[in-house]
Amino acid sequence: MKKRPIIHFLLALALTGTAIPPVVAANLQSDHATAATRQKVVIQVSDNDPKKWALALNNAQNVQEDIGKGNVDIEIVAYGPGLPILKLDSPVGNRVEDAIASGIKVVACENTMRKTNLTKDDMLPKLDYVKSGVPEIMHKQQQGYAYIRP
Repeated sequence: MKKRPIIHFLLALALTGTAIPPVVAANLQSDHATAATRQKVVIQVSDNDPKKWALALNNAQNVQEDIGKGNVDIEIVAYGPGLPILKLDSPVGNRVEDAIASGIKVVACENTMRKTNLTKDDMLPKLDYVKSGVPEIMHKQQQGYAYIRP
């Protein structure tokens, strides 16, 4: 239904003291719930491959463009062999920084950092950190995040 006819219909019902039919009420609640539901996606990167990182960043950017930056939470989790791409000398460092600036959360696994003797000083600025990458992805899925692995 179009908004204007619905408003006129509801106004007419209110003026006559008639209740809103259940079908109309359910439809209005459904539309409101859809608009209020924030989308969430977690993207795993565990490959030391600039092409995989480019694909993950493209996926995140495409989701933002399609759904709207204000309507989606995106988190990219890097661990294992995927973590070195987040170092200061990264071949895709500019793209990672642009993604962070656009509201995409990029997370580095501290377990991998410790095992590979990396510190936060070795990493790109403005990253987020978690103790362990795999449990982070598990927790995000439990919170309703869609899971993507490019």
